[in-house]
Amino acid sequence: MLDREGFRPNVGIILLNQRNQVFWGKRIRSHSWQFPQGGIDRGETPEQAMYRELHEEVGLMPEHVSIVARTRDWLRYEVPDRFIRRDARGHYKGQKQIWYLLRLVAHDWNLNLRATSHPEFDAWRWHDYWVPLDVVVEFKRGVYEMALTELARYLPRNDPRNRYLRSGAKQRGPGEGLQGEPMITAPLGLELPPGASFDPDPQSHRNAEPSN
Repeated sequence: MLDREGFRPNVGIILLNQRNQVFWGKRIRSHSWQFPQGGIDRGETPEQAMYRELHEEVGLMPEHVSIVARTRDWLRYEVPDRFIRRDARGHYKGQKQIWYLLRLVAHDWNLNLRATSHPEFDAWRWHDYWVPLDVVVEFKRGVYEMALTELARYLPRNDPRNRYLRSGAKQRGPGEGLQGEPMITAPLGLELPPGASFDPDPQSHRNAEPSN
């Protein structure tokens, strides 16, 4: 389902724990990391799609989370032609996304990467809010920065990880926060759900555009 400009409607999910760390998932059989996301099916609202993707990708139910906020408008990214199936070229341009900021109100053990027969992740961890964009597939980095920045205002004001992106901020390097400042890295707090493994040193990797 594409809009007139060739963008597929999609939702992205930033899931917070009680320490305001975010769920950070390693894409299955790759070295790229990302947030849960997925397409909006015909007849679904963005919120309905968000709850469906939340369960399909990380095994959570609506009662396990509370909605903190969502982005006001669609955030778009274009997909390079080399990542688009040949039969979709000329029609499919990329994704337009509504991002949700959720709070986990249940225990970590409710997370399950094997909730369906088609898992998206094979490992996960809790990470500082400002995730390292160098391990995100390159063409998604801009929309990640926009979503994190817009939703950062809903973090508690006394949380040192709540930094705002100001206009003209330079691209972050590995180990840097916004505007080149050092990232505040919280302890791993690693929790592995059934069937998961953990790569402690993810490296930057170009990954093909995922199916969702």
